[in-house]
Amino acid sequence: MKLLVLGGTVFLGRHIARMALDRGHQVTLFNRGQTNPGLFPTAEEIHGDRANGLDALDGRSWDAVIDTSGYVPRIVRMSAEALSERCAHYTFISSISVYRSLARPGATEDEPAGTLDDPSVEDVTGESYGPLKALCEDAVRSAFPGDSLIVRPGLIVGPDDPTDRFTYWTVRVARGGEVLAPVGPEVPVQVIDVRDLASWTLDLAERRVTGTFHATGLPGSVTLGALLEASRAASGSNGRITWVDEPFLLERKVQPWSDLPLWVGSAPEMAGFSAVDVSRAVAAGLRFRPIEETVGDTLAWHAQRGSEAPLRAGLAMAREQQLLAEWHARTH
Repeated sequence: MKLLVLGGTVFLGRHIARMALDRGHQVTLFNRGQTNPGLFPTAEEIHGDRANGLDALDGRSWDAVIDTSGYVPRIVRMSAEALSERCAHYTFISSISVYRSLARPGATEDEPAGTLDDPSVEDVTGESYGPLKALCEDAVRSAFPGDSLIVRPGLIVGPDDPTDRFTYWTVRVARGGEVLAPVGPEVPVQVIDVRDLASWTLDLAERRVTGTFHATGLPGSVTLGALLEASRAASGSNGRITWVDEPFLLERKVQPWSDLPLWVGSAPEMAGFSAVDVSRAVAAGLRFRPIEETVGDTLAWHAQRGSEAPLRAGLAMAREQQLLAEWHARTH
């Protein structure tokens, strides 16, 4: 298969490109060349900014395109329209954040999408990210009627993760000592290993599957307690988990998701965030490796980039120690 990847050098795109090459596909990467240039010597790499159009791809054609770098509807529309006569199938990587609400556990792909008061907005923020992705989806469907695949991942985790949301917990437990964790071991965690997502996405692109699919873990299959225990086992750590209740954390302005990743809090509007339905994707072949494997490989990857590499998410050590001291002073 001749495959065009828009992006292809960061996290999910990186794993898709690597797997496509391993499968013997002829891969072209189109990106700005600013991150990991030359990462795949056997792939064709064309540099350009898609915001300025895809003129560098004129006169070329591919069997499929996988778009891992689309966030702004105007730009995605330009790309999709430019490729509509050059590619037979378009895969767009979206997000479960597209929905107006995730208050209901078991949400399917048919939930209503979020909207923007001003659809011309192009600033990607926490509030606009989801609705913008939804508009990007619309642009792809319009340019590729009947030939588009929309993949809506949840939190993608594993090696090469630039966000460190999952990595924070594996590394923190491996460091040992007393570890502050939110609420209790039953906190649900719904994530997908980047390699499972990349492999499945390629499978669907190869078969030219169309439609819209959630792509995240099986609801209820992983908890924060299980993740931390897996991290302790993988690292041989002596880490001791101290579960701290939500009111205490919120009173001290500890932020769900950023300060303590994977925890979204108990706000009603987030009740379904870690419980979206993935039955459609499973029926289409999505499979999941054990969380223990993801944890071990994430730790190994982090070790390769250097044990002192700063993490982009999670509590700073001094802040964690302060909170633990205040928690023990309050409860004893």
